[in-house]
This record gives sequence, C-alpha cells and structure tokens, in this order.
Amino acid sequence: MSEDLHALQRRLAEFAAARDWQQYHTPKNLAAALSVEAAELVEIFQWLTPEESAAVMSHPGKAGRVEDEVADVLAYLLQFCEALGIDALTALAAKIERNESRFPAVRSARPDRAREGEEE
Repeated sequence: MSEDLHALQRRLAEFAAARDWQQYHTPKNLAAALSVEAAELVEIFQWLTPEESAAVMSHPGKAGRVEDEVADVLAYLLQFCEALGIDALTALAAKIERNESRFPAVRSARPDRAREGEEE
C-alpha cells in the first residue's frame, strides 16, 4: 500500500474541512454512509454466480465499480474511526486475537487415520 491509514485519514479530514463538511461527519451519519456504500458493493455481486464473482476483476467495467465502492467503504470507515478516536489497525489486531482464541484452528486428520468419531 502506498499510504498508511493515518495519512489517508488526514487527507480525508482535510478534504472534508476544505468543503466545510465536518458538520455532517457525525458517527451516526458516517455509519449510515458506510452501510450504504457497503450495500452498493454487494449490489455489484448480487446476481453473479460464485464463478462470475471470483472473475469480476477481469471485467474492466465491473472492476472499476468494485474498486470505487471499496474506496468509498474504506473512506467512510476511516472517517468513522477518526470521529470516534478508533485506531482501525489496533482494533483489527485485537479482534483477530479474540477470534483466534474463540475459534482455534482445526487440525486436519492424517489421511491414513480415521477422524474422531468415524469408524474405520
């Protein structure tokens, strides 16, 4: 990635300040905007088959739409985090750690041995 998240948050804050948009960037409004942009991303994939969805980036028109919606989602998420003083990377790291504890990795059974509970 070319820019770190904090630099992008600063650019977004400067962009909004230059247009006097901070008054609209409340946590409630940013959460709503984030939801709308995520829905627009989902809309691109709505009726695609699993195979079509996996190949979406090979279609220039669709790839551009996906990238734009990903950018919108990330922009609103970063602005939301800025408004509430959340460090997104720290929050993500903590969540991954909690999930690793909650959902331990399942070890694969060796092919030459039956899995627990299965008859040989």
